[in-house]
Amino acid sequence: MLALTDQAASIVTAIVTNQSEAENAGLRIHQADKTNAPEEAAFAIQIVPQPEETDTVISGEGSPVYLDELVADELDDKVLDAAVDEQGGVSFQILVQN
Repeated sequence: MLALTDQAASIVTAIVTNQSEAENAGLRIHQADKTNAPEEAAFAIQIVPQPEETDTVISGEGSPVYLDELVADELDDKVLDAAVDEQGGVSFQILVQN
């Protein structure tokens, strides 16, 4: 199952609580629209008030992460990490679990 670094969990919680007051709000990871550039992200994220019926729910410390059924298997052995740059922009990285 996808794991989150402590930093990613903190950032996800901060983003979700700032953008939604829904009790079950979380960060949803889904397949990105196809692009012609191979270096473009294969996944997209959005803050949602609740998971879709078929989403895998990852809960732990802080806000939940919801995985679309189309990406859950692909992310099964991965780790979600996050960072905030000097301008306050957030970036996410998918890493391989050790």
